[in-house]
Amino acid sequence: MAKLYFHYSSMNAGKSTALLQADHNYIERGMKALLFTAKLDDREGSGVISSRIGIKKNAIPFSADDNLYEIIHDYHVKNNLGCILVDEAQFLSRHQVEELAKTVDHLGIPVLTYGIRTDFKGEVFEGSKFLMAWADEIREIKTICHCGKKATMNARVTASGVMETAGEQIEIGGNERYISLCRRCFSSGTTGVSF
Repeated sequence: MAKLYFHYSSMNAGKSTALLQADHNYIERGMKALLFTAKLDDREGSGVISSRIGIKKNAIPFSADDNLYEIIHDYHVKNNLGCILVDEAQFLSRHQVEELAKTVDHLGIPVLTYGIRTDFKGEVFEGSKFLMAWADEIREIKTICHCGKKATMNARVTASGVMETAGEQIEIGGNERYISLCRRCFSSGTTGVSF
C-alpha cells in the first residue's frame, strides 16, 4: 500500500543522500522514480539533487505554483512510476502537500519527501508543517551538534561563526551559512565553530 512519507532532520544529516539511495534501490528493482527538488535551491544548478558525499542526480525543479499532481499523473501515464522522491520538501506549499497525498491516494504511488523541519529562527516551514500533519509516516534522520547531543535545530551563521537571529526565512546556503545544533546550544547561541 502506497504511503506519503516525510523524512526530516536538521541540516547536514544526509537527507539528499538517503533520497538518492532510495532512488538507486528503485532503479535496481527495475522501477522508475520521478525526482523533484525546489527550483530556488540552485547551489548545484537548477534541478539538481546533490549530496555532500558527491552524488548528484537531475530532478524536476518545482516552484510554489506548480501542480505536482498533474506533472506526476502525466509522467505516470507514460512511464508507470514506482515512486516519487521530493528533496527540499520544506519549500512545498500546502496545496502541493495535498497534491502529493492525492498522488498516494488516487494513483497508488508511494511518495517519499525529505526536508528540514524548522528554519534558523526555530519556526516551521510551510511544507514541513503540512507534511507533519498529512504524512502517513514521519521519520527523523539524525545528526549531531558540536557538543555531541542530537541536533534538532538549524542555525544561520555569519562568516565569523556568530548566529543570526533576524532576516528572511529563506536564504539558500550550505555549510558556510548553516550549522546543526541541539536545542540547548541553539538557545544559548553557542555555535562551537568559527569560519
